[in-house]
Amino acid sequence: MIDVYYWTTPNGHKITIFLEEAGLPYRIYPVNIGKGEQFSPDFLKIAPNNRIPAIVDHEPADGGAPIALFESGAILLYLAEKIHRFIPSEIRGRSEVLQWLFWQMGGLGPMAGQNHHFSNVAPEKIPYAIERYVKETARLYGVMDKRLADRPFLAGDYSIADMACYPWVVPHERHGQRLQDFPNVERWFKTIAERPAVIRAFEKADAIRAQQAQA
Repeated sequence: MIDVYYWTTPNGHKITIFLEEAGLPYRIYPVNIGKGEQFSPDFLKIAPNNRIPAIVDHEPADGGAPIALFESGAILLYLAEKIHRFIPSEIRGRSEVLQWLFWQMGGLGPMAGQNHHFSNVAPEKIPYAIERYVKETARLYGVMDKRLADRPFLAGDYSIADMACYPWVVPHERHGQRLQDFPNVERWFKTIAERPAVIRAFEKADAIRAQQAQA
């Protein structure tokens, strides 16, 4: 069993998508970041950077004590290696997946996150900041579009790289992007959106939001 400390953000969705794809048993423990629950002492024992997601794997591959992990990219890599799926074992395919996973962690996620903040959340609208991050998000979509021109997924086969990137493209309209401007990204996006595991992961997010709204 895997405990998932989660909120309904792109980084949270990455982990539920993986677990639904893999069919691994898991329990979700909502960490409502709007209420500051990520700063609770119990959560900080698992995630010292006070960010979701985090997991505790009670059945690690070595059969030892439970393993706790934070950072969504590290979690995806750990889980993929645990079940030997969604990342190739051979060096060339593995390096492709890792490059695009790290590209999301270092580029698409942070830049789209800043875009979201300045465009939708910041109390003061700062035109320079909005323009900067909308343009950088568009540049990154262009990188992805070029990459997807001759392959169905970012590393060829569906992998943790796609699971990492997809949730950050879901809010494209709020980030000032039109998928029609990136036809290869649009095709890739629609393909992933139709996967049953992805549908189930987002349905769980909707259910958690509804539960928290009633709490």
